[in-house]
Amino acid sequence: MTTRLYEHSIFLEHNTPKGHPERADRLRSLALALEHPNFARLERLKAPQANEDAVMLAHPESHFFSVMREIPEEEDLIRQIEADTHVSSKSLQAALTGIGGAMAAVDDVFTGKADNAFVASRPPGHHAEKTKAMGFCLFNNVAIAARHAQKTYGVERVAIVDWDVHHGNGTQDIFWDDPSVLFCSTHQMPLYPWSGEKDETGAHRNIVNAPLEPNAAGDHFREAFADRVLPALHNFRPDFILISAGFDAHHRDPLAQINLVGDDFDWATGRLMEIAGKYAGNRVVSLLEGGYDLEGLAESAGMHILRLMKG
Repeated sequence: MTTRLYEHSIFLEHNTPKGHPERADRLRSLALALEHPNFARLERLKAPQANEDAVMLAHPESHFFSVMREIPEEEDLIRQIEADTHVSSKSLQAALTGIGGAMAAVDDVFTGKADNAFVASRPPGHHAEKTKAMGFCLFNNVAIAARHAQKTYGVERVAIVDWDVHHGNGTQDIFWDDPSVLFCSTHQMPLYPWSGEKDETGAHRNIVNAPLEPNAAGDHFREAFADRVLPALHNFRPDFILISAGFDAHHRDPLAQINLVGDDFDWATGRLMEIAGKYAGNRVVSLLEGGYDLEGLAESAGMHILRLMKG
């Protein structure tokens, strides 16, 4: 397998307040993990910056301008734009570069430059609804990547699998009425953003939620994945798989109470790659979402990327 990783120093310049869990050290900890010889074959590229039109693949123009107006000009100023969502002078550039990395990764798997790809960017995206920034997220990167695949490569069936410990309410909101996109989510419930019940199925039964109770462990996660997510994927027969890869379901994470370990993310990655191999020409693109314990993030994301590399 040829695996590409997109990264950029601008992601470190999206500043959040001291003590905020979504911080630049998240990417620094992952970068240290990737120095291990196991990652020597990983193709590492600088993410390009998307233009503002890319945002409109999943959001109205008004949402882009509402975020842009909040960006402070002063380099040392951090502005709160929602309960736990902040921006600084480089936040818009960082967000557009995250989108650019996601779109470049899609290009890679459809032009044969890579079998799969991982985008190590911040801010994350899966809580961003069509017209609302929230939950640390400004724009919905995975939704934009899905639309880019459809618009540019004529992809008929896109599957998005979200294993972040928080429900991907933004992705669900964007694709609720769209039968061409299957959205599957495992997440803790109850927990922010207080959505993701099993009976939230979308207008075309294209939404599959698999909530986990607090203190669930790896066997519960794997059971939910095997019982709800994998059958839905086989039934959908996706042409392309996107992963909202949050690693905050790790047992060390401070923002939730799910007890996964790195092996669980390795296992889930393997199952999705099997489906991609059967239906989607091995095409998988994974985007970093949450993960707020530095050690847990480095372990879990590292094992996820290794599984992408091994096939």
